[in-house]
Amino acid sequence: MKLSHFQFPSGAAQGPARRKAIATALALAAWAALPAQHAVAGQWPERPVTLIVPFAPGGPTDVTARVLGEALGKEWKQTVVIENRAGAGGTVGAGYAAKATPDGYTLLLGVTGSHGIAGSLYPKLPYDPKNDFEAISKVVIYPNAIIANPDLPAKNLQELIALAKKDTKYQVYGTDGNGTASHLTMELLRERGGFPMQAVQYKGASPLINDIVAGFVPVGITGFPSAEPQVKAGKLKLIALTTDKDYSGNGYPTIAEQGFPGFAAAPWSGVFAPKGTPAPVVQKIAADIKAAMGSPAVVEKMKTLGLTPMPVTLGDFEAELDRERASWAEAVKISGAQVQ
Repeated sequence: MKLSHFQFPSGAAQGPARRKAIATALALAAWAALPAQHAVAGQWPERPVTLIVPFAPGGPTDVTARVLGEALGKEWKQTVVIENRAGAGGTVGAGYAAKATPDGYTLLLGVTGSHGIAGSLYPKLPYDPKNDFEAISKVVIYPNAIIANPDLPAKNLQELIALAKKDTKYQVYGTDGNGTASHLTMELLRERGGFPMQAVQYKGASPLINDIVAGFVPVGITGFPSAEPQVKAGKLKLIALTTDKDYSGNGYPTIAEQGFPGFAAAPWSGVFAPKGTPAPVVQKIAADIKAAMGSPAVVEKMKTLGLTPMPVTLGDFEAELDRERASWAEAVKISGAQVQ
């Protein structure tokens, strides 16, 4: 409503009547100027919400999405539809989500690769990891781990580094693939520790773990949830977790505890919305994720899957992302990795 369309009363009644009219007009104008966000906050969601997973079904990101989607669906009294759009390290799904209508009905479960690493790794992306999204909340972290064949003559990280410095046989390590968080984490550690190691790139955790168990490569780095059963069975030796501490409470050693204080490079997943999604909707999603991830049932389910709930919302999440992008950019530069 435009103020210019309002006719003020004339004559002697202009004083009190005019003041009342002005107040009414201003209130009406303010109400009319609201971009329907308050209504949106109260009504959303009125239909099912789609959560894009940028990987194939069955992996840790997909499992996280399904646990989270179930919890949020109960809170919202709407179905959360999991839509898998895999490809190019998570960037295909992220690019699709970036172009979705910014109304809160299409969300993305982004990951370290799509929003922390990709901007430095890929010369061209179909989206801007920072400017095309609302960073709503981190959800979980996935600890990576440096693992070794049980016959490796090193019990800890410092002994492994010493081996690598003196024996070429131990100057090879396996990773989940070129430019992955596991690869870049080891390259960053190699640079900071001053030891020589050459990466052998695998297509995922399973073939890497099989080759370490068989003794074809002495050491590797991959997601700990995939490796933990073999560690518990004595078929693999755990050298170090890449998280800042062992969140499982099992007393597993970390890189930070073995001569690299402050070192932490744990992959994560988090919820993003297309840029321009109404702020009240973004705030509601963030609050509901935080509540869901604090639920004892959800926490227990995540932990049985080897995942650590880690809700970090809105401004704090965005600030964390900025710091991570700088660290991963350094790792990409050190490794020389690039994906076309």
